[in-house]
Amino acid sequence: MKITDWAIIFVLLVTPMLWLGSLHIENAREMNRLDIRYTTALKTSAQDGGQALNRNELQRFENGYGSDKWMRADKEQALAAFLRTMYVNFDVADDWVGQQALLAFIPAVVVIDYDGYYVYATRAGSEYDQESSLIHRWGDKKPYVYADAGGNSIAFTLDSYVTVYDAAEQRWLSGRQGELKDETVIPLLQDNLRFEAVRRSAIVHSIEQDLEQAIHLHNDYAARQGVRYTFTLPTISQEEWNNTLDDVGIIAFLQGIPVGDRYYNNYALGGGRLVRSSTILGIVDLVTGMKYYERDTCATVKDGRYLIEEVFSSEQAAAAKGYFASQCRWLE
Repeated sequence: MKITDWAIIFVLLVTPMLWLGSLHIENAREMNRLDIRYTTALKTSAQDGGQALNRNELQRFENGYGSDKWMRADKEQALAAFLRTMYVNFDVADDWVGQQALLAFIPAVVVIDYDGYYVYATRAGSEYDQESSLIHRWGDKKPYVYADAGGNSIAFTLDSYVTVYDAAEQRWLSGRQGELKDETVIPLLQDNLRFEAVRRSAIVHSIEQDLEQAIHLHNDYAARQGVRYTFTLPTISQEEWNNTLDDVGIIAFLQGIPVGDRYYNNYALGGGRLVRSSTILGIVDLVTGMKYYERDTCATVKDGRYLIEEVFSSEQAAAAKGYFASQCRWLE
C-alpha cells in the first residue's frame, strides 16, 4: 500500500477517537461549570439565610441569658431569604411551578438556635394517608437534651448555660456549668472537658437523627415529583460541625440534580453573626497546571489563562485541598 493509503487509514481511525476525546473534555467542563454554579448558589443562599436570622426589630431581643451567643433567631425570615436567593440563582423567582420543582432537590433546611433547633422538611399533614400529598413545613423546636445513667437530664445551649434536672434532689436548676458545680453532684457538670465534649456530641447527634428521618421521608416526596434519586444524609466533617455549633446559624442541603453522569450532592452553612465575605475560588493555571486560591474580587479569575475548579468557604479549606495563595489584583 502507498504511504497516502496508510495516511488515509490513520486519519479514519484517529479522527473518531479525537472527536470522542474532545466531546468528553467538553462534557467534563460543562459538569465542572454546573458544579461551581450550584455550589455558589447554595453557599450564597445559606449565607443570606444566616444573615437574616438576626434581623430583630427591638434591641431587647439582641441578647439574653447573659450570653453573647443568645439571640432571637427568626427562622421564617431566614428561610424566606434562603429560598429567595435560591430561586433567583436558579432563574425561577417568578415561576411557582419551577420553585416547587426546585424544592424536590432541597431535602432539609436546619436553623440552629441558641437552645434548640428547627428542621424545615417534607412532612405529612394531620390526615396523612398513602394518597395524600406531602408538604414542606417546619417541625417543632427540638431542645438539645441529654440524660445520664443516674436519671439526670440536661438541656444544653450553644455555650455553657444549662437547665438541669437533679434526679437525686428532685429539683430543677439553671445557670452556667461552672456555677452549678457546687450546687449539684451531677457528674457531667463537674468535668469541664467532658461537659464540652458531651454537649457538642449531644447537639450533633440530635440534629443528625432528625435529618435522617426528614431525608428518608423526602425520598417519598421526591419520587412523587418524578425525581429518581435516593437522598441520603451527607457526611459533615467534625470541623464543619465545630464551626456550626459556635453560633446561631443555618444548614441547607441541595441534592439529586443531574450533573452529567452523576448527581449533585452538597450542603452549606450560614452563620447568624458572620460578616459577609467574598467567596474563595480554587483556580488552575492552564499553562503550568499549578493550583491557586483567591477571593472572587480578585482580577486573576477574569484571566482566560485560569480555570475555576472549586469553590471554598475559607482560605484554610482551599489550602487543605492543595491550593496555594495567589497574588491578588483587586477588580476595579
